[in-house]
Amino acid sequence: MVRIKKYNKYAKLISGFIYKDEAVFIGSRDLLKKRFGRIDFQSEALDFTCTGYYEKEMGAGLKRRFVCFSRPVPMESLYRIKLYTNRIEKKFMASGARKVNIDPGYLDSAKLVLASTKDYAHRVYLRKNIFAEIALSFRKDSFSPNDWTYPDYRSEEYIAIFNKIRKLHTR
Repeated sequence: MVRIKKYNKYAKLISGFIYKDEAVFIGSRDLLKKRFGRIDFQSEALDFTCTGYYEKEMGAGLKRRFVCFSRPVPMESLYRIKLYTNRIEKKFMASGARKVNIDPGYLDSAKLVLASTKDYAHRVYLRKNIFAEIALSFRKDSFSPNDWTYPDYRSEEYIAIFNKIRKLHTR
């Protein structure tokens, strides 16, 4: 029998929210805050216009915000965090449609990792039908996109946010 030593590497928990109604954002954010503690960064509301993927379900005029928490989380807990954010999304559903999409991930000094329920060639299976991907890699003095990185995560605006959060994590 091979014994595997437990890996306890910690990183900064980050969540991206896509929503239309500010009250839904606040309610879902506060549920995460209750579970993960104090928020040490929250972005301004950004227009979410890079894709129409969520409009059929959530409507037009969507916003995006990023929130991160001061207490680091074990990287190995990412799948559990995604399962929890899925439950929050269901809590805020109306007429079978989500009112918020929550994309949790973690950020460390080298990368931004996002969790997903969808498999693809560049995603790695974690557990319980949750996958992970490295969305951004830190090279030289800034985060850089990978070939598969979502268009919004490639934007200068988002990369500036993640660079700012990285400074919070590495101070």
